[in-house]
Amino acid sequence: MNHLSMERILERIYQSEQFEEMRITRDQVHEMFREHLLFPYTSELGQQINQVHDALIQRTTQIAEHLLEDEGYGKPPVAYAFILLGSGGRREQTLWSDQDNGLIYGDCETHTQDELDLYFDMLASYIIRGLDVLGYPPCEGNVISSNPQWRKSLQGYKNMMNGWFKEPDWENVRYLLILADMRCIYGSELLVTKLKQLFLDYVQEHPGLLKYLLSNTLHHKISLGIFSHLITERYGEDAGGFDIKYGAYIPIVNGIRLLAIQAGILATSTIERIKQLKVKGIVSEELANDWEMAFSIALKLRDSTPFQLDEEKYTTRGKLTADQLNKEIRMQLKQCLRTGIQLQKYVGKSIGSHIEREKG
Repeated sequence: MNHLSMERILERIYQSEQFEEMRITRDQVHEMFREHLLFPYTSELGQQINQVHDALIQRTTQIAEHLLEDEGYGKPPVAYAFILLGSGGRREQTLWSDQDNGLIYGDCETHTQDELDLYFDMLASYIIRGLDVLGYPPCEGNVISSNPQWRKSLQGYKNMMNGWFKEPDWENVRYLLILADMRCIYGSELLVTKLKQLFLDYVQEHPGLLKYLLSNTLHHKISLGIFSHLITERYGEDAGGFDIKYGAYIPIVNGIRLLAIQAGILATSTIERIKQLKVKGIVSEELANDWEMAFSIALKLRDSTPFQLDEEKYTTRGKLTADQLNKEIRMQLKQCLRTGIQLQKYVGKSIGSHIEREKG
């Protein structure tokens, strides 16, 4: 296909009237971006990929609204926010990311709770159907707006979050950390900001929660052995390959996220969180630059993992193949992983010291 400018790509997406029409555009753009990935990765490319994802999801939500209106259900009865979680919330989606999303809606005195639930249940089902047509597989953990747990009023989310705060077991802490990455992709930013601020305020007032968040944060270890050898896959079709998602990318993301929560930072992008930690004087410029470099390597390598179409959905196992692990890649990867190990140690010490200071 002829290469399209970003302006033309976005114009085609926002002019689409049907999900199937957008799928054609997504497939074409996907091939165009894949050609770029054959060359040195740039942060600009990652930003463009996420800009396209945002446009596709925003237009899908708009079309879903129009479909409900055409069927006689009217416009949304109250303000709402369609939110992205996971890599989408952090603006770090790859070409083949899955769906991690939710929906928050406002309270209303002129509509009953049942009426609001019905409308937004139908809206979410149309959005999910549209994203399915576009080739986004649903989140394997069911973190998706078709699940009532992730489709609630603002007060419903507050009540759910407070329940997690009061019982910080492993699963509830996992949900809290998922929620920490939420980003409004369409609708009311205010609803999302209110919920985020409530989260951060609670942590500031109850620093003991940080020890539970820390345990979950450090669960995924950096995949580098004690003699600086890569810990690669031992069995199956990925044998000899490297799990870049869970061996490098996720541990770095998790560490930076917890430092941002500790510091009361609202940003969700990992790079933006690092920048704000530096600006606030929480970490040194040298350390922040090291973290940015390691994260950029992890992002680049994560975007180069092989993908497949599975029942018309774009998917990847998040692993570099043995053939991809040439000398240059191994050197970059080891640099990234060494910094990742230092980051995890830093996070452990920082959170531990913070809790002790608050106790005193």
